Amino acid sequence: MGSECRELPSPTHPIPPLEDIDAPRQAMSLLVPDTSYSSSEGEDDFYDADDEPVDIPQPGPSASRNCPAEGAPEQDAAQPTVDLPRTRDGEIDYDALYEDESDSDLGSMENHGSVVTHLLSQVKIGMDLTKVVLPTFILERRSLLEMYADSFAHPDQFVKIVDQPTPRDRMIQVVRWYLSSYHAGRKSQVAKKPYNPILGEVFRCHWELDGADTHSNAAEKEVGDGPVPWCTADQLSFVAEQVSHHPPISAFYAEHVNKRIQFEAWVWTKSKFLGLSIGVHNIGKGTVTLLDTGEEYTLTFPNGYGRSILTVPWIELGGSVVIECVQTGHKANIEFLTKPFYGGKKHRVTCEVFAGPDKKPYYTAQGEWNTRMDGRWTDSGRTEVLFEVSSMKPRRKRVAPVSRQQPHESRRVWRHVTCALRAADTAAATDAKRRVEQAQRDAAKQRDAAHDKWATQLFSPKGEDGWEYNAPLRKRIDEQKTPLHTAASAESTR
Repeated sequence: MGSECRELPSPTHPIPPLEDIDAPRQAMSLLVPDTSYSSSEGEDDFYDADDEPVDIPQPGPSASRNCPAEGAPEQDAAQPTVDLPRTRDGEIDYDALYEDESDSDLGSMENHGSVVTHLLSQVKIGMDLTKVVLPTFILERRSLLEMYADSFAHPDQFVKIVDQPTPRDRMIQVVRWYLSSYHAGRKSQVAKKPYNPILGEVFRCHWELDGADTHSNAAEKEVGDGPVPWCTADQLSFVAEQVSHHPPISAFYAEHVNKRIQFEAWVWTKSKFLGLSIGVHNIGKGTVTLLDTGEEYTLTFPNGYGRSILTVPWIELGGSVVIECVQTGHKANIEFLTKPFYGGKKHRVTCEVFAGPDKKPYYTAQGEWNTRMDGRWTDSGRTEVLFEVSSMKPRRKRVAPVSRQQPHESRRVWRHVTCALRAADTAAATDAKRRVEQAQRDAAKQRDAAHDKWATQLFSPKGEDGWEYNAPLRKRIDEQKTPLHTAASAESTR
């Protein structure tokens, strides 16, 4: 397989190139950077940064500015420095920055006590967090679109769904893949929030699978018409697009050509202040499709909670999830259990799987989504380990180098913010975010003035049923069959 990435089509309404955004601007006097959670009540509400600086207390000493915007003056050499990865030419290695999973917190929560106090003065219980100023030290160094790709951090578990011999086995494998995917999305023990994607932002990646013959001629042949055109039929490919600004909807799609399996989903979040926690309600659904059996497994998503925001915040999942296959009648009811105020364990999950109208589950499972879950077949009493995180190392995603990405691709869009966060420079991170988001505001005003509407690139609305990928594997295979069928019909009439 060649490593060269093909030039990809630009969006219908091009996003301003990052080089235009990177032009140096007058330094802003913001002391504490701001972000918002991703629900929205107005055109400007979704963006992370406010229009004007907010004069609130400084949480602590700023680190050196090792990540100035392109064209910005050099930093003061007398300031303390943070080592950043560099290329042989001495330039910042943005690809290495994104692959670096070290947790460089921008100071302890104790140092940010005045910031937290300021936050609490703005909110009331039950309040939507759209316009609430939140500090940059809670940001994770990647876009939300990239975080969704972690659903496939164990790609072999996903494609194994196809290999199961019975509807029951296939349903349990769907459950295994689904529940074992959540731990991979947490890069830190401290609760952090990925960047809110900008409208039209796209993220692409792929994974190698165990046992794939990467040296055969068939394996080296590029798919060409898939979500990642330079992938082969033996790789799992993924693409995500931010398809809407109001509400902020992300759509994503994955496929494995040789296994004839695909997944598409759409989701957006609504966040509220809950006192000592932040609640994030996930709205949307996903569908696993097995092309050879015709089975479709629809699934929903749990809610998320940022707990203990006054001390060391941590992530908890909660709520009910349903996985259902209409074709076979099998259904899984999953409960993500939140920790009781007194006693009890964190991260617990229970699951019951039913066949058709049966009142008794044929399979049950319980455990923790971030450590281990055990399953039991109720008819035979046989038990098994559904999954154990300690023996499941997430597979590294393969992403095109930032230098070869289009201006609207995630890692290129956010590269300066990621660099500043890694360097522990909150002011530089905020400045970089403001440039990205202000460019979005300017583009939205231009569209409004021209009475033009945004056109998505890869996904289309599907009535009241969310969003769908424009060229899924099933559609492409059907289109390949159609000419053959037409030719055969014409031959038979001669």
